[in-house]
Amino acid sequence: MGYGHWDDNAFQAAKTFRARRGLDDFGYTADMRTQHWSTWRAHPALDPRDTFRESRDSADHANSLPIAVLFDVTGSMGVVPRIMQGKLGRLHGLLRSKGYADDPQVLFGGIGDADCDRVPLQIGQFESDNRMDEQLRHILLEGGGGGQKSESYELAAYYMVQHVATDAWDKRGRRGYLFLIGDELNKPRLSARQVREVIGDNVGQDISVESVYRELAARWHVFYILPKQSSYYGDPEIAAHWTTLLGERFLRLEDPGAVCELIALMVGVGEGRIDVGGGLADLRDVGSQAEAVAVSRALETRV
Repeated sequence: MGYGHWDDNAFQAAKTFRARRGLDDFGYTADMRTQHWSTWRAHPALDPRDTFRESRDSADHANSLPIAVLFDVTGSMGVVPRIMQGKLGRLHGLLRSKGYADDPQVLFGGIGDADCDRVPLQIGQFESDNRMDEQLRHILLEGGGGGQKSESYELAAYYMVQHVATDAWDKRGRRGYLFLIGDELNKPRLSARQVREVIGDNVGQDISVESVYRELAARWHVFYILPKQSSYYGDPEIAAHWTTLLGERFLRLEDPGAVCELIALMVGVGEGRIDVGGGLADLRDVGSQAEAVAVSRALETRV
């Protein structure tokens, strides 16, 4: 849980190895797609049932900062994890080389629809080294969803409240960063049945979505990023829903390719290491010219 160090050379070498052999970066998804959908399941490393995730300090990382990135993996949204995987080195480079976070520990996960998907929730572990790439590539890009303009974000929020512990909070009273990346609404209520079936907690009655997010905000800086990937990008109902829950931390991102840069900038600003202007300058400095424009627009158009 957060040991070791990121090695960009190893990351690039592994990516080149897979490309030369025609291997999918998301090999677990490719394997599942050779089987009947009824057998699909979360990779064992990301199965949320009866599990607990931790971000802890270590000799390598004495000031651990938890950063969780949970993707909606339904429909067209499955392209965003692929973008993130391809640019993972850029994310880590911005966090460390620009001094946005001393000891970032990153967790990845996937969100689906607990009403109809085989794998409605996937949660990895907090990592500081190249294992974060492995857990990201183990996400099943199910591509389902029920077509009712909602996914089970609230189920993921509940898990982050009840099944995650961090030294940042326990020792220092510092909140971590949670980025939800999707394009739809929460379900109307957090279903007690779905909590029991997917996570394994003995919850007796449904819970209001608002109360789950209130608890979540006590220990996490929570952002919802809406990439321009579907017809819901300009939907006023989506904007109103998430703005009511998160305020200015609801962000529209017109270029999904800038998701890493937006996450890094929000962490840097939140930690007081940079201001927005300085962060945009850093993006341009590392060659992310187009991404800097997209991030700037995302922040300018906050509701």
